[in-house]
Amino acid sequence: MEHAAAPVPSVGPERLFDSQRLPSDGLLLLSLLLYAPVGLFLLLLRLFLGLHVFLVSCALPDSAPRRFVVRVMCSLLGLVVRQSRPAGRQQQQPGPRSLRAQVYIANHVTRFDHNVLNLLTSCNAPLLNGASGFICWSRGFLEVGGTESRAELLQSLKGYSSQEGNPPLLLFPEETTTNGRVGLLRFSSWPFSILDTVHPVALQVQRPFVTVSVADASWVTELLWTFFVPFTIYQVRWLPSVCRAADETREEFALRVQELLASELGVAPTRLTAADKAEHLKRLRHRPAASHSPPAHSPPPAARSPDSSGVAPAEDMHVAGMAQRVREVLPHVPLAVICKDLAQTKCVDTTIANILEGRVPFVPHEVETEPFVPVPSVSSAQHPPASPPSLVRKARSGDKGWL
Repeated sequence: MEHAAAPVPSVGPERLFDSQRLPSDGLLLLSLLLYAPVGLFLLLLRLFLGLHVFLVSCALPDSAPRRFVVRVMCSLLGLVVRQSRPAGRQQQQPGPRSLRAQVYIANHVTRFDHNVLNLLTSCNAPLLNGASGFICWSRGFLEVGGTESRAELLQSLKGYSSQEGNPPLLLFPEETTTNGRVGLLRFSSWPFSILDTVHPVALQVQRPFVTVSVADASWVTELLWTFFVPFTIYQVRWLPSVCRAADETREEFALRVQELLASELGVAPTRLTAADKAEHLKRLRHRPAASHSPPAHSPPPAARSPDSSGVAPAEDMHVAGMAQRVREVLPHVPLAVICKDLAQTKCVDTTIANILEGRVPFVPHEVETEPFVPVPSVSSAQHPPASPPSLVRKARSGDKGWL
């Protein structure tokens, strides 16, 4: 079965992941400061209540009454969970308890998505990475063997699903969290290799004052902020089961479910992956050091054409500066190819994604063979010496622009 993929919107990773917790709006930040004493009181109170919720959830057996009691207690912790049918769809038997699919596929927004869905229906989310043992059990994960190898992991999950009486599996094909507002990461195909029928679950999360999740925050930090804010609303929509066609590959099946969830959530199905998030966080950690480097300067007046305005050289050097940042990540890509794509995208992360996904054709070259062309310093930019025409042309083209 050939799946006609829809045009994928160009969404950079900076739009999928929030790096700042506090709001940038001045009025909202002032409201947060005024709320802070109340938030600290709620944090201390909910830490005490959270211990009781944990003990109750451990003491009671998995059943509908237990889920109801724990859900009510979680509302005191600020976790408000709502569920509904998808908009514009009709189900003869609404609700998760009537579902026959043994694999739930959900988008990933927070570190506690599996706990929230477990308040609505019995399901187990396997721990793919992180601490095992007591930490894994206390956070509500299912500890399975073979996490070191993808083949062994699939074998373990298939064996789990084949046993009657086991709760359904809850899997997050994005393999990491996003802000849930702009797009979905590309779904991995391995969760769709367990069974040929899956049940998509659309998840949306909202909270006041601060962002729902920060890209590089730990689950402990996220828990403390959840207790600090007045409430966090989880909206869960159960979509009908989706079956894989006989001539449909796992990758095509994953893409179809991704587009289905993206349409239900009103976001874009991107081709970015968890590896792109890791690379994005790596660049964010190095960005503060790069912010102290000398700013990009305009080329000497002799390099400017007589009929050019003062804005064009500044834009050229801005593109050159962005091109240098791309070269730090992808040193084997020719600079002319990078500058050409940056002239269209105006975004470093989008250009990197275009190159990694093969949308920008190029012929790689050895990094050591490229000559180094110096850029004038601050003093030389203000009082430029006479430069050979070849050097001026290289400076204008952004051959070695620096931020």
